[in-house]
Amino acid sequence: MSTVISEMNKIERVNLKRLAYILKGLSLAEFETLELLSGEVAFGSINQSLKELEAGAGIPIDEW
Repeated sequence: MSTVISEMNKIERVNLKRLAYILKGLSLAEFETLELLSGEVAFGSINQSLKELEAGAGIPIDEW
């Protein structure tokens, strides 16, 4: 196994708070571009996650 893959196993795969911060900072044009690039299903998941984050209804990562 490569060193890079070994190191990846030691860190978080996705920092959800950082991702939410980045997504909230996107302009409308950037957000629409992301929608086109990620596909309809992925965009729906991202949009739902943002709504849950804003509502405080998300599940803490340590409870997954």
